[in-house]
Formats: sequence, structure tokens, C-alpha cells
Amino acid sequence: MGTSVLTDEQLSNLKLYKYSSVDKSFLSRYILRHYWDLAIKFFPLNMAPNLITLTGLMFIIFNVILVFIYVPTMEAEDAGPSWIYFSFALGLWLYSTFDNVDGRQARRTGTSSPLGELFDHGCDALNCSFAAIVQMSALGLGHTKAAVIIYAIATTGFYLSTIEEYHTGVLYLGYINVPTEGVTLLCIMFVISGICGPMIWKTQLTSIIPSGLPSYMQNLTLNDAYIWFIGLMFLFTHVTACFYAMYKACCLKGKPFVRTMLYDNWPIMLYTTSFYLWVTSPYSFILSHQHYAVYLLAVGVVFGRICSKIILAHLTKSPSPFPTVMLIPLVLGAIITNLPLYINMDPIFTPRSEYVYLVCYFIIASIMYLHWAVRVIDSICTYLGIRCLVIPDQHTKNK
Repeated sequence: MGTSVLTDEQLSNLKLYKYSSVDKSFLSRYILRHYWDLAIKFFPLNMAPNLITLTGLMFIIFNVILVFIYVPTMEAEDAGPSWIYFSFALGLWLYSTFDNVDGRQARRTGTSSPLGELFDHGCDALNCSFAAIVQMSALGLGHTKAAVIIYAIATTGFYLSTIEEYHTGVLYLGYINVPTEGVTLLCIMFVISGICGPMIWKTQLTSIIPSGLPSYMQNLTLNDAYIWFIGLMFLFTHVTACFYAMYKACCLKGKPFVRTMLYDNWPIMLYTTSFYLWVTSPYSFILSHQHYAVYLLAVGVVFGRICSKIILAHLTKSPSPFPTVMLIPLVLGAIITNLPLYINMDPIFTPRSEYVYLVCYFIIASIMYLHWAVRVIDSICTYLGIRCLVIPDQHTKNK
């Protein structure tokens, strides 16, 4: 594969890797853990853990394809056949199941490695955009600012969890977390969309609770209430917990907290700001011409690269990585669409040229990401003497 993308020091640090996680969820501890322990028995011993992870991601990608075929507008008024929403629920549930049994398969077959964490979290990062497209369609959010806000919350939350693990060395899942309670809630909501149709999420709260609601809640729909709920949970539980954990880690290691946080989090601030300014600009046609799903695919690949670089730095005990150059077209898009607001000039983008720009961005970003990922995987596999998607015969004997 050519020159290794990792230095000798980074490769040697892989042998110091030790996976550590804490899951406080009562749902995981008392219910789902037993389900996952049962589910792992249905996977053959010769199926590689990374192949399980990749297969799980395929369920989500399949449902994204269904969105483009049956519900391209992602609007509740243009709802697809009811079975598609049940497919969304099943696909997300299977993704979560496969995501939770891949580690069990690694321990079961004695094939645990740093590559497993990189592969697992890399797929999770990519899934942020894939799952967002499915979610927008199932809830009938379509091409709205509400859909923009939900994606921004999802990616920022995932990034903070990733950078927290980089500093603490521990993947921490709280008493209420997205991979467990969040996925379960979404699956239930997808099933409800299949039964009642996505228009149900545009029901006013006053139709369900006729009296007793504060005045500021009386005009809210179920979708509005959902967005407010996840927004408040994000700000007051996830963000505060992540920064507090990183504060303790910085104190323990003698690092300046404010300077470290500014350096480590400016990539996600740049990413989220550019993402929001571009898509909400009055001179952007992404929402008005229903190109949001394509936009999410493009920026989702970029987000996957950003988070994968942090995960790799964590595994190799490397300094916090510089953000990917794949951010440049995103920043450029935000600048192009907002220039007419400040300079007396005609818009640069037309609906067609912006769409072509997005498609090219997605294709180029995907090629760059896959090229980088293959080189990293090849370097790790060569150094550790393992294979990514195949279990050597000696690991499956006498199991």
C-alpha cells in the first residue's frame, strides 16, 4: 500500500492500547445486556468482529437508499409506504445490535485489537449523517431548520464524546445516552410513524394535553417538543458531563484546560458553524430545492474523517490531530453563499451549480476518506499481524 501513514512510534504505541468503557445505563445493565449476550450466539465463530460492524452499517445505508427512492423530500406530506418506516426501525435496531455484539465477538474469538475500536467508532461517526437522513424522513422534518439543528446536535455530541475519550482514555456512557436510550426511543418513534404515518409528529401538544400546558408550549408540535427535549438534554447533561470529565483529565495531566479545550474543539466549532451558515443562508438552495440529504452525505463523510483522526490519535497516544483538509470545501461553501449578504454582488451559486458542487464534494471526500482509511487499516494490520475482515483459523479452533 506504499509508505505507512503511521510513524514507527505510533505503531509501537498500539501495543499499549487497552480498551476501557463505562456504561451507566439501567436499560443496558438490566435488559439489553442479556439480549446482546443472547444475540452473539447467532453469529458464527469465523465471522470477524469488524465484519459484524460493517454489516450493521449496511442496514442503515440500505434505509438511506430507501429514503432517496421513496421519500426524497423527507416531508410528512409526501410520506412513503408504511413498511418503509418499519424498515427504518428494524435497520436502526439491527445496527445497534451489531454495534454492541462486535466487541463480544472479539473477546469470544480472542481477536480484540485497537483496529476494532477504530473501525467501530469510525462507522459510528459516518452513521451520524446516515441516521440523520433516516430520522428526518421518519419524523417528516424534511428540508427545515429543525432538521439542521438535529444534525448539528448529533454531530457535536458525538464529537464531544470522542474528544472526551481521547483525554480520559475511557468511553463513558451516562445513565441516559444516545446509543442506548436514544436508539430505543427512535426505534419506537419510527414504528409509530409506520402505524400512524409521519404526519402524527406535526400534531399540536394541545390536541394531546388540552389543558394545563404553559402558554409557551401551547403552539408546539410533537416534533417541536422532541427537538427541545434533545436540545436541553444535550446542553445540560451531555455537554456539561463531557467538559467536566475533560477538566478533570487536564488537571490530572497538568494541561491548561482552557487552552486545551480551545485547540481541541475548534475543528467542531468550525465544522458546525460552516455547516449551519451554508445551509441556512438565503443564497443557498439546499433546503428550498431539497438537496439536504445530499448535503448531509457530503458533510457526513467529512465528519467521519474528523472523528476517525481523533480516535486514531487516542489509540496511538499521539497529539491531538490537525483537522482534515476536507473541511476547506465546507468553509468555502459557507463563504460563497453568505458573501452576497455583505457585498453588493449577485449570488455565486445557482440551484444547479450548488447541487453539482455538493455531489462533487461528496465523491471527492469519499475517495479521500476511503484512501486514508485503507492505508491506516493496512498499516495497523501489517504491524499487528492481523486481518481486518477475516479471522485467522487458529482463533476459531476449539472455541
